[in-house]
Amino acid sequence: MSTMQTVSEQIKSLVEAGALFVSNHSGGKDSQAMLIRLRELVPAAQMIVVHASLGEMEWPGAMELARDQAAEAGLPFIVARANKTLLEMVQRRYEGRPEVPSWPSASTRQCTSDLKRGPIQREVRRYAKANGYKIIVNCLGLRAQESPGRAKRVPLRLNQRDSNSVNTWYEWLPVHDLSTSDVFQIIEQDGQKPHWAYAEGNDRLSCVFCFMANKHDLKNGKKHRPELFAEYVAMEKLTGYTMHMNRIPLVELVA
Repeated sequence: MSTMQTVSEQIKSLVEAGALFVSNHSGGKDSQAMLIRLRELVPAAQMIVVHASLGEMEWPGAMELARDQAAEAGLPFIVARANKTLLEMVQRRYEGRPEVPSWPSASTRQCTSDLKRGPIQREVRRYAKANGYKIIVNCLGLRAQESPGRAKRVPLRLNQRDSNSVNTWYEWLPVHDLSTSDVFQIIEQDGQKPHWAYAEGNDRLSCVFCFMANKHDLKNGKKHRPELFAEYVAMEKLTGYTMHMNRIPLVELVA
């Protein structure tokens, strides 16, 4: 039996066991295609859509796209919010430990853990408790094509770190096998449109200014959010550390 067949059988078993399927939706293309695929595999009564709001740091319209897609599918939509913004997190880290880099990086992804994963887990556990769910399948729009690290991810696994005496958590990557063209095709065939930033040439849709973004995405961010760009530049000057993983100041990256 192939890996895909095995995963398909396991998902059927989890559906039959009454699991809650959580569609993490950033407003990006992969999340959008994932929800389309999930609708074909999971009963609507066992699904919710969760969006981790990044506040002013995220692309305008991202949360609304996720909300509207959930509404059209008749699914509950939950917004998870952290008690701090990314820039507040960076400043607190600088004030607490000025000797270490203040910004998130590939090795210290506080932005993911503190601003996304943590708030989402809190809201999902609350929903599961209120609705009597014991098994949770956390669905993420991660694709193998994106990076060597993501290519090594297992499409479906038991998440022992987040499981406890109350809930058993699984992590599922429903679009792990798709290419970028596959993703856009799924969205188009379903009669939907991806976020407008892709038409502007964006490669990714995360924070407007992400430490992993390419130069074109950063230039787009400055074009559409010049006031936010100024805040990031000011924070780089305050901390003495650069935001981007290539260690080049933002002003130079978008020049």
